[in-house]
Amino acid sequence: MKKNRSPWSVPVAVDDIPETGFHIEIEAPETMRAELAEFAGVRELVRLSAVLDLARRGAGARVTGHVSARVGQSCVVTLEPIESDIEETVDLRFAPQLAQPASSKAETAAVHTTDDDPPEPILDGKLDLGAIATEFLLLGMDPYPRKAGAEFAPVKADDASVKPFAALEALKKRLGGG
Repeated sequence: MKKNRSPWSVPVAVDDIPETGFHIEIEAPETMRAELAEFAGVRELVRLSAVLDLARRGAGARVTGHVSARVGQSCVVTLEPIESDIEETVDLRFAPQLAQPASSKAETAAVHTTDDDPPEPILDGKLDLGAIATEFLLLGMDPYPRKAGAEFAPVKADDASVKPFAALEALKKRLGGG
């Protein structure tokens, strides 16, 4: 059974982010990459790193930057191993969770008045940069990776007169069915 939460955690308290913001670079160590590969359902995770800028926005925060990874997967056509590079741009806003969830659209509109996505919740006063990097890794992965030039071609019968269910028909005759 897969866990729902990322195994990689790099927590940063929002209160520790200076008003001028700060720059951070994180890289998943080899043992963590093995756990993340299993979590993501890929053959291997060769590299995973993130370069992020954190800025305070009142009681909230903003995280911008990018996530970079190299993922080992299997081609969905040939089943041969392939590696893919992933580069994902990060731009997230975070805000403290409301004490009570909004119960109507009018209340939600009062909290969120722009056309942008609503801010992510700040959990326990912290941002988890490892979980953010993992999320963007998963978003950037190709769910159906193909080796360059690999194409699926259905098997063609040599005889054009062969019916699609000829094998079943022969089996039925052999077993004594009409």
